[in-house]
Amino acid sequence: MTRAPANLMAVRSLLLTHLNIDKNAVRDADLEPAEVGIVGDPDHRGGYHCGSDRVVKNDYSVVESSRDRNGLTLDAAALDVGQFRVASGGRTHDLRSFSTWCVAQCTAGAADTRDLREIIYSPDGRVVRRWDRLGRRSSGDNSHLWHTHFSFFRDSIKAGRDQTPLFRRYLTSIGLLEDDMSEKAEQQINSVFTGMFIGGSSMGRRVDPDGAGSETASNSLVAKLDYTMLRLDTLVSQLTALAGRDFTDEPAIVQGVLAALTPEKIAAAIPPTMAQQVAEELARRLAE
Repeated sequence: MTRAPANLMAVRSLLLTHLNIDKNAVRDADLEPAEVGIVGDPDHRGGYHCGSDRVVKNDYSVVESSRDRNGLTLDAAALDVGQFRVASGGRTHDLRSFSTWCVAQCTAGAADTRDLREIIYSPDGRVVRRWDRLGRRSSGDNSHLWHTHFSFFRDSIKAGRDQTPLFRRYLTSIGLLEDDMSEKAEQQINSVFTGMFIGGSSMGRRVDPDGAGSETASNSLVAKLDYTMLRLDTLVSQLTALAGRDFTDEPAIVQGVLAALTPEKIAAAIPPTMAQQVAEELARRLAE
Protein backbone atom coordinates (compact mmCIF):
# COMPACT_ATOMS: atom_id res chain seq x y z
CA MET A 1 0.00 0.00 0.00
CA THR A 2 1.08 3.60 -0.55
CA ARG A 3 3.52 4.78 2.12
CA ALA A 4 4.44 8.13 3.64
CA PRO A 5 8.23 8.44 3.06
CA ALA A 6 10.55 9.50 5.87
CA ASN A 7 11.79 12.64 4.10
CA LEU A 8 8.26 14.03 3.69
CA MET A 9 7.35 13.00 7.22
CA ALA A 10 10.32 15.12 8.32
CA VAL A 11 8.86 18.15 6.49
CA ARG A 12 5.47 17.50 8.09
CA SER A 13 7.03 17.27 11.54
CA LEU A 14 9.00 20.47 11.00
CA LEU A 15 5.94 22.48 9.99
CA LEU A 16 3.79 21.13 12.79
CA THR A 17 6.53 21.74 15.37
CA HIS A 18 6.72 25.43 14.54
CA LEU A 19 3.20 26.21 13.35
CA ASN A 20 1.08 24.03 15.63
CA ILE A 21 2.34 24.74 19.16
CA ASP A 22 0.17 27.44 20.74
CA LYS A 23 2.69 28.29 23.46
CA ASN A 24 2.16 32.05 23.49
CA ALA A 25 0.03 34.84 22.09
CA VAL A 26 1.89 35.20 18.80
CA ARG A 27 0.20 32.13 17.33
CA ASP A 28 -3.48 32.65 16.77
CA ALA A 29 -4.37 30.04 14.12
CA ASP A 30 -2.38 26.84 14.45
CA LEU A 31 -1.67 24.37 11.70
CA GLU A 32 -3.38 21.14 12.77
CA PRO A 33 -1.99 17.63 12.12
CA ALA A 34 -5.03 16.74 10.00
CA GLU A 35 -4.17 19.68 7.71
CA VAL A 36 -0.74 18.32 6.71
CA GLY A 37 -1.20 15.24 4.53
CA ILE A 38 1.05 13.01 2.46
CA VAL A 39 -0.84 9.85 1.46
CA GLY A 40 -4.19 10.20 -0.28
CA ASP A 41 -7.30 8.65 1.25
CA PRO A 42 -8.24 5.07 0.21
CA ASP A 43 -10.36 6.30 -2.71
CA HIS A 44 -7.54 8.43 -4.09
CA ARG A 45 -6.27 7.18 -7.47
CA GLY A 46 -3.50 8.76 -9.51
CA GLY A 47 -1.26 11.73 -8.79
CA TYR A 48 1.66 12.35 -6.48
CA HIS A 49 -0.26 11.42 -3.32
CA CYS A 50 -0.26 7.84 -4.62
CA GLY A 51 2.46 5.22 -4.76
CA SER A 52 2.89 2.56 -7.43
CA ASP A 53 -0.13 0.58 -6.17
CA ARG A 54 -2.53 3.44 -6.92
CA VAL A 55 -1.22 5.17 -10.04
CA VAL A 56 -3.42 4.97 -13.13
CA LYS A 57 -2.78 4.55 -16.83
CA ASN A 58 -0.90 7.56 -18.26
CA ASP A 59 -0.74 9.06 -14.76
CA TYR A 60 0.76 12.54 -15.14
CA SER A 61 2.73 11.99 -11.94
CA VAL A 62 4.63 9.19 -13.71
CA VAL A 63 4.68 9.66 -17.48
CA GLU A 64 5.59 13.34 -17.88
CA SER A 65 9.09 13.15 -16.44
CA SER A 66 11.83 10.53 -16.45
CA ARG A 67 12.52 11.59 -12.87
CA ASP A 68 9.08 10.29 -11.94
CA ARG A 69 9.20 7.16 -14.10
CA ASN A 70 12.58 6.17 -12.68
CA GLY A 71 11.60 7.03 -9.12
CA LEU A 72 8.22 5.31 -8.87
CA THR A 73 7.89 3.25 -5.67
CA LEU A 74 5.16 2.63 -3.13
CA ASP A 75 5.99 6.03 -1.60
CA ALA A 76 3.73 9.04 -2.06
CA ALA A 77 5.54 12.12 -3.35
CA ALA A 78 3.29 14.99 -2.29
CA LEU A 79 2.53 17.16 0.71
CA ASP A 80 -0.62 19.18 1.45
CA VAL A 81 -0.42 22.11 3.88
CA GLY A 82 -3.57 23.62 5.35
CA GLN A 83 -4.39 27.07 6.65
CA PHE A 84 -2.56 28.81 9.46
CA ARG A 85 -1.92 32.34 10.62
CA VAL A 86 1.01 33.45 12.75
CA ALA A 87 2.33 36.82 13.90
CA SER A 88 6.11 37.08 13.92
CA GLY A 89 8.63 39.85 13.36
CA GLY A 90 5.93 42.49 13.36
CA ARG A 91 4.07 40.87 10.47
CA THR A 92 1.31 38.31 10.02
CA HIS A 93 2.12 35.23 7.97
CA ASP A 94 -0.38 32.72 6.65
CA LEU A 95 -0.88 29.99 4.08
CA ARG A 96 -1.16 32.55 1.26
CA SER A 97 2.09 34.34 2.02
CA PHE A 98 3.82 31.00 2.67
CA SER A 99 2.70 29.65 -0.69
CA THR A 100 3.69 32.72 -2.69
CA TRP A 101 7.09 32.75 -0.92
CA CYS A 102 7.70 29.13 -1.92
CA VAL A 103 6.65 29.79 -5.51
CA ALA A 104 8.98 32.79 -5.66
CA GLN A 105 11.86 30.56 -4.53
CA CYS A 106 11.02 28.05 -7.26
CA THR A 107 10.80 30.77 -9.89
CA ALA A 108 14.16 32.14 -8.78
CA GLY A 109 15.73 28.69 -9.13
CA ALA A 110 16.78 28.30 -5.49
CA ALA A 111 18.88 25.17 -5.02
CA ASP A 112 16.60 23.72 -2.35
CA THR A 113 13.62 23.73 -4.76
CA ARG A 114 15.18 21.53 -7.44
CA ASP A 115 13.13 18.48 -6.40
CA LEU A 116 9.77 20.27 -6.54
CA ARG A 117 7.67 19.43 -9.59
CA GLU A 118 4.73 21.70 -8.84
CA ILE A 119 2.95 23.86 -6.29
CA ILE A 120 -0.84 24.28 -6.51
CA TYR A 121 -1.99 27.20 -4.36
CA SER A 122 -4.10 30.30 -4.02
CA PRO A 123 -2.38 33.67 -3.55
CA ASP A 124 -5.60 35.34 -2.35
CA GLY A 125 -8.20 32.69 -1.45
CA ARG A 126 -10.19 33.45 -4.61
CA VAL A 127 -8.22 32.03 -7.53
CA VAL A 128 -6.19 28.81 -7.81
CA ARG A 129 -2.81 28.91 -9.51
CA ARG A 130 -0.18 26.30 -10.26
CA TRP A 131 3.57 26.67 -10.62
CA ASP A 132 4.67 23.74 -12.77
CA ARG A 133 8.36 23.15 -13.41
CA LEU A 134 7.48 21.34 -16.63
CA GLY A 135 5.10 24.09 -17.76
CA ARG A 136 2.21 21.68 -18.41
CA ARG A 137 -0.52 23.26 -16.24
CA SER A 138 -1.36 26.59 -14.64
CA SER A 139 -4.32 25.91 -12.34
CA GLY A 140 -6.04 23.30 -10.17
CA ASP A 141 -9.34 22.49 -8.50
CA ASN A 142 -11.00 24.70 -5.90
CA SER A 143 -9.87 22.59 -2.94
CA HIS A 144 -6.58 24.48 -3.27
CA LEU A 145 -8.31 27.66 -2.16
CA TRP A 146 -7.78 26.44 1.42
CA HIS A 147 -4.77 24.17 1.12
CA THR A 148 -1.49 24.21 -0.83
CA HIS A 149 -0.21 21.15 -2.64
CA PHE A 150 3.50 20.38 -3.15
CA SER A 151 4.55 17.65 -5.62
CA PHE A 152 8.10 16.28 -5.47
CA PHE A 153 9.84 14.44 -8.28
CA ARG A 154 9.63 10.79 -7.34
CA ASP A 155 13.34 10.08 -7.78
CA SER A 156 14.14 12.51 -4.97
CA ILE A 157 11.76 10.65 -2.67
CA LYS A 158 13.19 7.29 -3.71
CA ALA A 159 16.70 8.59 -2.96
CA GLY A 160 15.60 9.75 0.48
CA ARG A 161 16.87 13.27 -0.19
CA ASP A 162 16.30 15.78 2.63
CA GLN A 163 13.39 18.06 1.69
CA THR A 164 13.38 20.24 4.82
CA PRO A 165 15.85 23.01 3.76
CA LEU A 166 13.28 25.08 1.80
CA PHE A 167 10.81 24.95 4.67
CA ARG A 168 13.50 25.70 7.24
CA ARG A 169 14.41 28.78 5.22
CA TYR A 170 10.83 29.91 5.26
CA LEU A 171 10.51 29.48 9.02
CA THR A 172 13.81 31.31 9.47
CA SER A 173 12.78 34.13 7.15
CA ILE A 174 9.68 34.87 9.24
CA GLY A 175 11.51 34.58 12.54
CA LEU A 176 10.20 31.27 13.85
CA LEU A 177 13.60 29.61 13.54
CA GLU A 178 16.90 31.19 14.44
CA ASP A 179 19.50 31.39 11.71
CA ASP A 180 22.34 28.98 12.44
CA MET A 181 24.97 31.56 11.56
CA SER A 182 25.12 35.34 11.29
CA GLU A 183 25.82 36.95 7.94
CA LYS A 184 29.12 38.30 9.28
CA ALA A 185 30.24 34.84 10.43
CA GLU A 186 29.32 33.38 7.05
CA GLN A 187 31.40 36.03 5.30
CA GLN A 188 34.37 35.40 7.59
CA ILE A 189 34.32 31.65 7.11
CA ASN A 190 33.91 32.18 3.37
CA SER A 191 37.05 34.32 3.50
CA VAL A 192 38.96 31.47 5.12
CA PHE A 193 37.61 28.99 2.57
CA THR A 194 38.52 31.26 -0.33
CA GLY A 195 42.05 31.75 0.97
CA MET A 196 42.51 28.05 1.59
CA PHE A 197 41.24 26.66 -1.69
CA ILE A 198 41.43 29.51 -4.17
CA GLY A 199 44.37 31.58 -3.00
CA GLY A 200 45.23 34.40 -0.67
CA SER A 201 46.29 34.85 2.91
CA SER A 202 44.23 34.51 6.07
CA MET A 203 41.94 37.23 7.39
CA GLY A 204 44.77 38.77 9.37
CA ARG A 205 43.32 38.81 12.89
CA ARG A 206 45.59 38.01 15.84
CA VAL A 207 44.62 34.64 17.26
CA ASP A 208 45.26 32.55 20.33
CA PRO A 209 47.15 29.47 19.00
CA ASP A 210 47.09 27.59 22.30
CA GLY A 211 43.45 28.28 23.05
CA ALA A 212 44.40 29.76 26.41
CA GLY A 213 41.95 32.61 26.05
CA SER A 214 44.41 35.48 25.76
CA GLU A 215 41.74 37.28 23.78
CA THR A 216 38.04 36.55 23.52
CA ALA A 217 37.90 36.42 19.74
CA SER A 218 40.52 33.69 19.70
CA ASN A 219 38.13 31.15 21.10
CA SER A 220 35.52 31.57 18.39
CA LEU A 221 35.08 29.08 15.56
CA VAL A 222 36.12 31.70 13.03
CA ALA A 223 39.32 32.50 14.96
CA LYS A 224 40.24 28.84 15.10
CA LEU A 225 39.67 28.57 11.36
CA ASP A 226 41.76 31.69 10.93
CA TYR A 227 44.60 30.14 12.91
CA THR A 228 44.33 27.01 10.78
CA MET A 229 44.65 29.20 7.71
CA LEU A 230 47.78 30.83 9.12
CA ARG A 231 49.35 27.45 9.74
CA LEU A 232 48.46 26.36 6.20
CA ASP A 233 50.01 29.55 4.84
CA THR A 234 53.26 28.59 6.59
CA LEU A 235 53.08 25.01 5.33
CA VAL A 236 52.53 26.15 1.75
CA SER A 237 55.55 28.47 1.99
CA GLN A 238 57.72 25.65 3.28
CA LEU A 239 56.58 23.26 0.56
CA THR A 240 57.24 25.91 -2.08
CA ALA A 241 60.81 26.32 -0.81
CA LEU A 242 61.41 22.57 -0.76
CA ALA A 243 60.03 22.20 -4.29
CA GLY A 244 63.01 24.17 -5.65
CA ARG A 245 65.65 21.94 -4.14
CA ASP A 246 67.40 18.89 -5.70
CA PHE A 247 67.40 16.09 -3.16
CA THR A 248 69.24 13.59 -5.40
CA ASP A 249 72.79 12.76 -4.19
CA GLU A 250 73.98 10.22 -6.75
CA PRO A 251 77.46 9.55 -5.23
CA ALA A 252 75.93 8.86 -1.83
CA ILE A 253 73.38 6.49 -3.37
CA VAL A 254 76.10 4.55 -5.29
CA GLN A 255 78.30 4.37 -2.20
CA GLY A 256 75.42 3.05 -0.13
CA VAL A 257 74.57 0.37 -2.70
CA LEU A 258 78.20 -0.77 -3.05
CA ALA A 259 78.64 -0.93 0.70
CA ALA A 260 75.80 -3.39 0.88
CA LEU A 261 77.17 -5.63 -1.91
CA THR A 262 79.60 -7.92 -0.05
CA PRO A 263 81.34 -10.73 -2.01
CA GLU A 264 79.13 -13.27 -0.28
CA LYS A 265 75.94 -11.45 -1.32
CA ILE A 266 77.20 -11.09 -4.89
CA ALA A 267 78.03 -14.82 -5.08
CA ALA A 268 74.67 -15.79 -3.62
CA ALA A 269 72.87 -13.63 -6.19
CA ILE A 270 74.58 -15.19 -9.24
CA PRO A 271 72.81 -18.24 -10.76
CA PRO A 272 74.96 -21.46 -10.83
CA THR A 273 75.26 -21.51 -14.63
CA MET A 274 76.43 -17.93 -14.75
CA ALA A 275 78.81 -18.55 -11.84
CA GLN A 276 80.49 -21.33 -13.85
CA GLN A 277 80.83 -19.00 -16.85
CA VAL A 278 82.33 -16.26 -14.67
CA ALA A 279 84.83 -18.72 -13.14
CA GLU A 280 85.91 -19.97 -16.58
CA GLU A 281 86.31 -16.43 -17.88
CA LEU A 282 88.43 -15.46 -14.87
CA ALA A 283 90.60 -18.52 -15.31
CA ARG A 284 91.12 -17.75 -18.96
CA ARG A 285 92.17 -14.16 -18.26
CA LEU A 286 94.58 -15.19 -15.46
CA ALA A 287 96.24 -17.64 -17.85
CA GLU A 288 96.98 -14.99 -20.44
